[in-house]
Amino acid sequence: MMMSEQFSKFGERLCMGSGIEELMEDLGNALVSGGPDIKMLGGGQPAHIPEVNALWRRRLEEIMTAPGGMEKMLANYDPPRGNPIFLQSIAKLFQENFGWDISAKNIAITSGGQTAFFFLFNALAGEFKNGTNKKILLPLVPEYIGYANQSVGNKIFRAVKPIIEKIGDHDFKYRVDFDHLNIDDDIAAICVSRPTNPTGNVLTDDEISKLRALADQKGIPLIIDNAYGAPFPNIIFTEATPVWNENIVLTLSLSKIGLPGTRTGIVIAREDIAAAVASMSAIVGLANGNVGQSIMQPLVESGEILKLSNEVVRPYYITKSQQARAWVEESFDASLPYRVHLSEGALFLWLWFEDLPITTIELYERLKARGVLIVSGHYFFFGLDDADWQHKDECIRMTFTMDERTVKEGIQIIAEEVASAYAGHTTAK
Repeated sequence: MMMSEQFSKFGERLCMGSGIEELMEDLGNALVSGGPDIKMLGGGQPAHIPEVNALWRRRLEEIMTAPGGMEKMLANYDPPRGNPIFLQSIAKLFQENFGWDISAKNIAITSGGQTAFFFLFNALAGEFKNGTNKKILLPLVPEYIGYANQSVGNKIFRAVKPIIEKIGDHDFKYRVDFDHLNIDDDIAAICVSRPTNPTGNVLTDDEISKLRALADQKGIPLIIDNAYGAPFPNIIFTEATPVWNENIVLTLSLSKIGLPGTRTGIVIAREDIAAAVASMSAIVGLANGNVGQSIMQPLVESGEILKLSNEVVRPYYITKSQQARAWVEESFDASLPYRVHLSEGALFLWLWFEDLPITTIELYERLKARGVLIVSGHYFFFGLDDADWQHKDECIRMTFTMDERTVKEGIQIIAEEVASAYAGHTTAK
């Protein structure tokens, strides 16, 4: 067994385990060998939508029957920036549909969105030649678990607690606390996910506009993680306008539209940042995978990707979200102090158990023992100065993408274990 002393500082940060590794281990093992009794509610696995999978089969058949199609997809290297035809198609899609002044030079492909953020965070923040250390500002936590361990050096995140707006008896929403959003000279960039993973929160156009103005004033990038957002896969259940300018770094992905296995991330940024990402791809991996770009290119070229997102993917997940929220209401006793974040997008419900007598790590273990896998919320509150904030140990993330039986029964078991935790505390008193 390797000890931490055998690793460099870089190795200690990336080789010694993390929340995202635990999540993906649970997800992978459950999907491969978990059996019918495992209720995998913890990962970001997109659903297998029949109409979407039929489209992938159609595209694979077209590639296999086209002269040289299979060879181009599997037997050639693409340039580090990505397939030139795919890049041009992405640029054209945004030029024609949103009026963005971009070209292929503003775009770089990465091996999934996770890799894009590893490149961006470490290129923009960390230790500089003049001895300064710069950080990434997260204006709203909880934020995506996959960012937390991505620094190759010192901790690079500074986070701001949200305003918690309680809505009715059992709902709530996080909002950016602009009054406490201090952007000092050591901030290298602002970063948000929209919709937010883990909560399903969608920052309003007004919130994005304010963040954009603050970034412009400071001359730093605003990074928007658009893995679930508009215009594709458009897993957004409220109004949200896609935005870009040369001070915005927008990341997209083919994962949540239904191609997670292809590991295809897309970065849209000003030319020097896009070129830097391409350079990092060359150094780390020579080139990116061809499969996702090959499958998707004609769908981007024709605009079919927008139709797929708007008419198939988005309505499918709206229904799944509404079902899951209804099952929470059915399963949880109304007297319990539970709240659910407004489900405005993405693939998750974010549940808050106010004054929960146990930590959500303990709740995770209890649920795992009963075959239900969720994610403890504490992983998503990194970068805060207040490490003892109780709220972060009172929340969990669960996905609603699995089949109806799995989600419904999983929610029922969560409700039982939460009720038992509160009841046990009352009895102990």
